[in-house]
Amino acid sequence: MSIYLEEYHRKLTSPEKAVERIREGDNVVHGVTFAEPPALLHAIAKRARAGDLQKVFIYSFNPQQHAAESYLALDIQDFIFARSWFLGPSARRLAAVGLVQYIPSYLHQVPKFLRENMTVDVCVTTVSPMDKAGFFSFGTANDLTSTAASLAKTLIVEVNKNMPRVFGSSMAHISEVDAVVENHVPLMQQPLPEVKEQDAVIGRLISEIIPDNAVLQLGIGTLPNAICPFLENHKDLGIHSELFGPGMKDLIVKGVITGRKKTLHPRKHVFSVAYGGDDTFAFMDDNPSMASYPSDYVMDPKIIAQNDNMVSVNSIIQVDLTGQCNAEYLSGKMYSGTGGQLDFVRGAYAAKNGKSILTFYSTAMAGKVSRVVPFLDRNAAVTTPRMDVHYLCTEYGLVNVKNKSEGERALAIIDLAHPDFREDLIRCAEQMRIL
Repeated sequence: MSIYLEEYHRKLTSPEKAVERIREGDNVVHGVTFAEPPALLHAIAKRARAGDLQKVFIYSFNPQQHAAESYLALDIQDFIFARSWFLGPSARRLAAVGLVQYIPSYLHQVPKFLRENMTVDVCVTTVSPMDKAGFFSFGTANDLTSTAASLAKTLIVEVNKNMPRVFGSSMAHISEVDAVVENHVPLMQQPLPEVKEQDAVIGRLISEIIPDNAVLQLGIGTLPNAICPFLENHKDLGIHSELFGPGMKDLIVKGVITGRKKTLHPRKHVFSVAYGGDDTFAFMDDNPSMASYPSDYVMDPKIIAQNDNMVSVNSIIQVDLTGQCNAEYLSGKMYSGTGGQLDFVRGAYAAKNGKSILTFYSTAMAGKVSRVVPFLDRNAAVTTPRMDVHYLCTEYGLVNVKNKSEGERALAIIDLAHPDFREDLIRCAEQMRIL
């Protein structure tokens, strides 16, 4: 232990000193979501603001608060060139005016992109405190972080005692680290969103087609997590999911999720990124049942399909009468990204007794706009192609569109729309000669 502590203290430095290792033209990848390292990101922004750092490319996935308050600040956009594989609230407006460049990619392919299509000069990320064997954990965010850390010419870690220590493929050794910074600030929190009346209807409908022993993937947003309260009478559920959140944690505590019957990683709760609050992070910390892996493993459809009874639940923005689904464009502008949705749609359906479910509210803008449309327009994106769609669900029902003819499929999708829009949708289907 003393050997590792000596090396730790030898590499311990200030954020300002640590980021002096970044050079003009470098590609910098930072820890995603709750693993964004605030002290290091602010130090990078400070260098850019002082004119000491120019033309640096910073890569992320779904940049959050710390990114928004540091390198995404408007006054340094002439020096910082931001790239992201997924857009969240902090990046959408900047992306709309070209200040953040979105990189189209399936999430399971991002580590391959890092390995084969770019040079990772520097990786900066928040980690848990070093253990007695000299290892740090990437904690809440593995995803692409562990891959970037292993490839980086320079690895700088921001140690935070509030970051949970997580097992799986989620470790970096002090010998791999070039600089250590300590910053024990509270982790960002993401409380569960406000529950809507439709959530209970949708949650109950989906829960009814989830069998005991199912392995769950729940995507981002309110709707995928609306099913958790309706699963409390299920038995021996498992987790193989891009995201791990409070609803899953509650089901583990209640003995509903055990992972005992999983065909891949039995008794292990496999995930890539976690979100929630302090209670979720405390549950994860030093918990041997938690297993974090990078996205090229967790989101690889071939790996997903090895879980018998795999059930994926993801949300979409709109669907057209052919079954094409858009989950990333809103009002003609890039809103989020593909993420791991299609990876899980394909992996879950390929699994033995697997199910893929895409869910959405039937309307938007207080009922003025139908989310079921005749055909996705050219300002939208096809996130999930019609050939891949399995189950669709709104507050008006749940339908399996596999093996339906175009006409049967269109009628089934129209039945998911709000009644106020169904007559027009039928007329459109007739004009399109689907009916």
